[in-house]
Amino acid sequence: MLRTRVLNSGYGKLRVLFNVDFCAEPQKITVVVGPNGAGKTTLLNSITGLATIHSGKVLYGDTDITGLPPHKVARLGISYVPQMGNVFSNLTVEENLRVAGYLLPESKLLDRVELVYSLFPVLKDFKHRRAGTLSGGERRMLAIGMALVKEPTTMLLDEVTTDLAPIYVKKVLEKVVELRDSLKLTVVLVEQYALRALQIADKAYLLVSGTVRYEGDPQELLRHPELSKLYLGIS
Repeated sequence: MLRTRVLNSGYGKLRVLFNVDFCAEPQKITVVVGPNGAGKTTLLNSITGLATIHSGKVLYGDTDITGLPPHKVARLGISYVPQMGNVFSNLTVEENLRVAGYLLPESKLLDRVELVYSLFPVLKDFKHRRAGTLSGGERRMLAIGMALVKEPTTMLLDEVTTDLAPIYVKKVLEKVVELRDSLKLTVVLVEQYALRALQIADKAYLLVSGTVRYEGDPQELLRHPELSKLYLGIS
């Protein structure tokens, strides 16, 4: 279980999150939605050691990971797919996957790469193409694949459908469901496409101005007229 307790965090002296209690249950999809600037990405950065923790705790199971550097967080089984800069454009698809798993023994690495290809067949078709030549949706799939190579138990996905055509939004979110159902991963999904994301979620959080305004059933949030219209643009 991944959780925060009374988390106050930001960047340097700037505070972005205020007393945030958050919990992602094992093998579930937890979606974090909210308007721009609400602190959604800062929550992920706080978990992965990329933000400044002013006070509070970040816990992974029984382990206190508050303020751990990113490479130590990753070794615990938490993989982070940031919104930007998540692939090496000058490397081929397969080179990207191999770089992501450079710490694995060769036999294990080959198994993980094949797992990625089975989940994203288009990547196998394009394995010799440079990542910079892929479409936006294909690059997002590659970024998720690179995270999968590392054998995570938990995946943090930041705005993986941003700027994608609707057909790719649907495909990527279907793969997120597959991560939960087939690979039994815990998924934390930060999303701007609130409606689609909430439809696949097991649990939802609404962040507004760095504070939690809602926690609970995603369908209940969708049915909440004030919150869904005011903060998510859903009527």
